Amino acid sequence: MKLYNSMGPNPKLVRMFAAEKGFAFTETIEVDLGGGENRQGEYLEKNPAGQLPCVELGDGTIISETIAICELIEEEQAAPALIGTTAAERAETRMWVRRAEWKVIQPMADGFRFAEGLPIFQDRIRTLPEAADGMKAVAQDGLAWFDGQLAGRDTIIPGRFSLADVALFSFVEFGGMIGQPIDPAHKNVQAWFEKTQSRASAQA
Repeated sequence: MKLYNSMGPNPKLVRMFAAEKGFAFTETIEVDLGGGENRQGEYLEKNPAGQLPCVELGDGTIISETIAICELIEEEQAAPALIGTTAAERAETRMWVRRAEWKVIQPMADGFRFAEGLPIFQDRIRTLPEAADGMKAVAQDGLAWFDGQLAGRDTIIPGRFSLADVALFSFVEFGGMIGQPIDPAHKNVQAWFEKTQSRASAQA
């Protein structure tokens, strides 16, 4: 399985998930996201959505979308389970991943694309600069909600580290780099972040 990699939180999410599982890609191919290589020629032929990362299987099949890639890795290498070993565990993980995506990840990413990232994205996708502040506020509301959920625990799902932690961490880390840091009042989120950051996989 080849990984098409670049800078940014989405590739980080997949690299961290793979590292946590001890999963090795056969090859890692760097794609120049800043230079727009992902929106041109050869890469677009592989992945018409133009997003990063994606993976290429031995038969040439291309899989993109971070969560789908992580699901594939878990199917290929079951242990250690980061999605779940039972139907109930897998459903619980997917529930929390979905909450992370809608409450924090998507609005945080759009807040960046519509403001600080506007010079990069304005000619690639539809951007709404007037919505930037609102998207950033939605992401902060989401982190406030997670702060309440994380009271008394250091993983999103009580008792087990999961894809939900990897997904949210990758974007909260990114948020700190782009002017959307954790509110100091969110002590539970901060403690969870520091605990997750101490894992070896966080350096992937």
